[in-house]
Amino acid sequence: MINVILVLILAVLIGGAVSYLVKAKRSGVKCIGCPSGGACAVPKIKKKKLDGPVIGKKTIKIAGMTCEHCAANVTGRLNQIDGASAEVKLAAGTAVVSYDREISEDVLREAVEGIGYEVMDVI
Repeated sequence: MINVILVLILAVLIGGAVSYLVKAKRSGVKCIGCPSGGACAVPKIKKKKLDGPVIGKKTIKIAGMTCEHCAANVTGRLNQIDGASAEVKLAAGTAVVSYDREISEDVLREAVEGIGYEVMDVI
């Protein structure tokens, strides 16, 4: 009896989730679960030019980015760091940060985690 009840509850939950996804896609939502409500009207972020020559690059592995809005948030936040210019690759879940002065891993980690994403590694 308990198994039947659990199966029914799971069926209702899965059915509700599928129904939500179908309705969202039919209404034109581009990315479901997006913090911007699925609109993802993300402005193009220009590549930040550094003041001096690039002396190094660090790659940040980031968990939690699900859409272009997320990638734009991370790019914008990393570009606020003096001496850093970021290029975020959503599909790879990474940000490549070029820098013209030494920037500690802690500064990069705090910038990304401060806006709600998880830094898995900095290479």
